[in-house]
Amino acid sequence: MKLAYSHVKQKLDDIFEGGGKAAVQKQHEKSKLTARERIKYLCDAEKPFIEIGAFAGYEMYDSQGGCPAGGTVSGMGYVSGRQCLIVANDQTVKAGAWFPITGKKNLRMQEIAMENMLPIIYLVDSAGVYLPLQDEIFPDKEHFGRIFRNNAKMSAIGITQIAAVMGSCVAGGAYLPIMSDETLMVEGNGSIFLAGPYLVKAAIGEEVDSETLGGAITHTELSGIADYKFATEKECLDHIKKIISKLGSPGNAGFNRVNTEQEQKKKSGIYGIMNEGNTKPYDMVKLIDCITDDNSFDQFKKDYGKTIICGYGRIEGWAVGIVANQRLIVKNKKGEMQLGGVIYNDSADKAARFIMNCNQKKIPLVFLQDVTGFMVGSRSEQSGIIKDGAKMVNAVANSVVPKFTIIIGNSYGAGNYAMCGKAYDPRFIYAWPTAKIAVMGGEQAAKTLLQIQVASLKAKGKTIEPKDEENMLNEIIQRYQTQTTPYYAAARLWVDAIIDPADTRMLLAEGIAAANQNPNIEIFKTGVIQV
Repeated sequence: MKLAYSHVKQKLDDIFEGGGKAAVQKQHEKSKLTARERIKYLCDAEKPFIEIGAFAGYEMYDSQGGCPAGGTVSGMGYVSGRQCLIVANDQTVKAGAWFPITGKKNLRMQEIAMENMLPIIYLVDSAGVYLPLQDEIFPDKEHFGRIFRNNAKMSAIGITQIAAVMGSCVAGGAYLPIMSDETLMVEGNGSIFLAGPYLVKAAIGEEVDSETLGGAITHTELSGIADYKFATEKECLDHIKKIISKLGSPGNAGFNRVNTEQEQKKKSGIYGIMNEGNTKPYDMVKLIDCITDDNSFDQFKKDYGKTIICGYGRIEGWAVGIVANQRLIVKNKKGEMQLGGVIYNDSADKAARFIMNCNQKKIPLVFLQDVTGFMVGSRSEQSGIIKDGAKMVNAVANSVVPKFTIIIGNSYGAGNYAMCGKAYDPRFIYAWPTAKIAVMGGEQAAKTLLQIQVASLKAKGKTIEPKDEENMLNEIIQRYQTQTTPYYAAARLWVDAIIDPADTRMLLAEGIAAANQNPNIEIFKTGVIQV
């Protein structure tokens, strides 16, 4: 596990370089900090900064020269003691231009802000939409324009939005700072305009420089668009700290928490629970023990539905309900022993009941995924596995308490859904380096696809030799394995981050602290459920 996470860190080191050392040097020559330097200066040093979407765009835009971290650095941290979200354009990556994944990442940050009623700070330094891919970022519901719609919606529900313009802010992007509560600008570098000097010259023949057109002096003294101007970036960031320090107290959802002096105990022990490749069973209760407070975990229906563990516990004092897959050795129809991870009828029934209980008691839910799906076969079908699975999915979908998902191992098929995958709105969703996300396991999928391809070729009168089948199978497996890695998932923001397993406890505690700031919890309803 340590080796697996070391590979993650190596990739992150490359991502953290942004557009490269030369681009960073160019920033410094302009008296500008990089996105990561700005965030480090802004955030409280003694508190954690949780980066979200660091792998966004990973290996997705190689033909375009790459887009490390989706061209933005974003995450959750503390500013003047207040938990906030921060979104910072990375000007070293294509001048901070917006790729399709950049829009998706920024929308994810706004989603987190709205779900948890967290203040959000935008550090703006962007050349606007990346024109070669404009059709994938501009017009649709989940594209660039949705950000400004969210600005308006967030303002209406009382979420504080602060925008600091530290570089370019052009075209449609110019609306973001103006739709924020307060706008700060850095003299000499910050600029806001709907059309830059070149476009103005082309459109109406006027010759004008950037400062006159939309610099800090123009917008603080003439247009009134910006509220403050500063000579340096650090002065600008210092003023953001002052603004945040004066905010009213956050809301309180009332989730139960007790004082605890415990350290993040047994952190190293969490590395040794799963074996390499996750090919052997392990005790999920031991893993749960590594992330919960000492002696706090109490199992619900311990002796029933054993392929899912449910129970109440505490994480850094916060009361939580935990739903976790238990890997067991099971027999297949031939009597052969196979590694489980399957949800059976009784497990689904138990989990649905427990999820409803947590909603009734206003206890946040934590899902620990290592699931290969629901049990199949005539016996399960006749026992109503679809009905029981639907009951569990219904409970997850209609939950009103905050949900948090950690993908530890497999996350296959409908098991992903029932265990609160991304489609079921977890407040935060993280993956361990051992995570695999797919509609089914690689070997099963590859053999299924092979059968389809071979049948298709034979239908066309072609002869398929055993060697040809072997080559086709290997090609399918290789492609499928690439698509199931946590890197593939994180690049597309199916998960918020690939995490160090030892940080699981801290990340869950910080997530619950964020969720507790939204006091608006709906009434729990499930609609029609077959029993």
